[in-house]
Amino acid sequence: MAYIRLSAAEAAAMINDQDTIGLSGFTPNGVPKATFRELSKRAVAEHEAGRPFQVGILTGASTSQSIEGDMAAAHAIKFRAPFSTNKDFRTHTNLGEIDYEDMHLGHMAERLRRGFYGEIDLAIIEVSDLEEGETTCKAFLTSAGGIVPTIARLAKKVLIEKNTFHSPASRYLHDVYEIAECPFRTPIPILNVGDRIGKEYVEIDAHKIIGVVECCIPEEARAFKPLDPVTEQMGHNVADFLVCDLKKGHIPPQFLPLQSGVGVTSNAVLEALGQNPNVPVFSVYTEVVQDAVVKYMREGRIKDASCSSLTVTNDTLKEVYDDIDYFKKHLTIRQSEISNSPEVIRRLGVIAMNTAIECDIYGNENSSHICGSKLMNGIGGSCDYERNGYISIFTTQSTTKNGCISAIVPMCSHVDSTEHDVDVIVTEQGVADLRGKGPLRRAKEIIENCAHPDYRPMLREYLKFAEKGHEPQSMRAALAMHDTFLKKGDMRLTDFGEYLK
Repeated sequence: MAYIRLSAAEAAAMINDQDTIGLSGFTPNGVPKATFRELSKRAVAEHEAGRPFQVGILTGASTSQSIEGDMAAAHAIKFRAPFSTNKDFRTHTNLGEIDYEDMHLGHMAERLRRGFYGEIDLAIIEVSDLEEGETTCKAFLTSAGGIVPTIARLAKKVLIEKNTFHSPASRYLHDVYEIAECPFRTPIPILNVGDRIGKEYVEIDAHKIIGVVECCIPEEARAFKPLDPVTEQMGHNVADFLVCDLKKGHIPPQFLPLQSGVGVTSNAVLEALGQNPNVPVFSVYTEVVQDAVVKYMREGRIKDASCSSLTVTNDTLKEVYDDIDYFKKHLTIRQSEISNSPEVIRRLGVIAMNTAIECDIYGNENSSHICGSKLMNGIGGSCDYERNGYISIFTTQSTTKNGCISAIVPMCSHVDSTEHDVDVIVTEQGVADLRGKGPLRRAKEIIENCAHPDYRPMLREYLKFAEKGHEPQSMRAALAMHDTFLKKGDMRLTDFGEYLK
């Protein structure tokens, strides 16, 4: 049977004020695109007419400008979880206008199943193809797995966007699997990066489908800026560290799967590993596959890759679709509760590599907030991997804002990963291996190897006057560098004496 076809405007008109909406996708890739472009316009019109209009948005990860950016600008988001990287969304959240829960991405599906977010009124799911059965619809996803099986099953109604920009061959990349809820949960039977345990499609109750919006809209993911000398050096530092661990026997000779976060620094790390002849052919078990992974799969440096999203440029996406016979054997797109599963990450021995905003001298790490209060993005899936990884690595530039901010500080202004979860910190200055070291040895390792030379004397000075104890801190001066930046715009102007009077 054929389902009802709707225009994007007709679909947007079916969404009500205060609805909670679950979306497909993970990063901008795989998210529905047509309906929300009309929904933000409708929100503006409703507000201009003096009527309230806001919705809750639940997703696998970040989305796109046409979803959270335009909706935030239209003052149309009442609640949002679990992650965002959008500038407009960030602005309105920091103004206190949006109720935003920054949540581990691997937890999202099960929190939905447990009812922590209430009922889902509508799921909007992007597909490359669908089989329109009378009782069951088989939906073939595009470039991301996200939380689709969960929202499709829990939602009262389902709207499908069939996006013909994507090849129907995308189905061959997917391994659709939903974890059973406690107390009936069984082990996830993934023993190797390339193992497949599910189906190529999502099953949807056909009676819940209110319509299909047909469109042809490219992905909004863009290429990252080119690598600069600083990010290149960070990448080489990570690669050299892993080679050293390999030679010491800390890493098995066949190497281990890698996870790398999103962004230019992550690409730099992958580039350095891919080019290093001392790194064996490796596999990737991660949440996001970027262009560099596809490149090194082509070159034979990466054997298999598993992810929750193929977050690549449209040119690279076309390259994958055009050579589907190769990639369907080596590239797997999963649900985020599988890609970010602590069980699987620990079983496979995934080496976790993520990006920090700041780290303190004892190894605590902040991924999400500037000077404690201002949201940057969120934790994403970093903690899913860092707390369960074989080795947990955080990378960050030693300074930002032309040297006015040090990424190495006495105490983090916000903590996402604690000192108990962080094994290694890497900056362009060097590597601090924190394994098997107490707080004072960690502090000296971080200051001497990772801090920028402009800040090392200041951090050494702090250690001298901090109150003695297992982990020395001065409660009066621990955040002096942050306070100085807020007052004077440059952490280098910090005078600890002002805080110790």
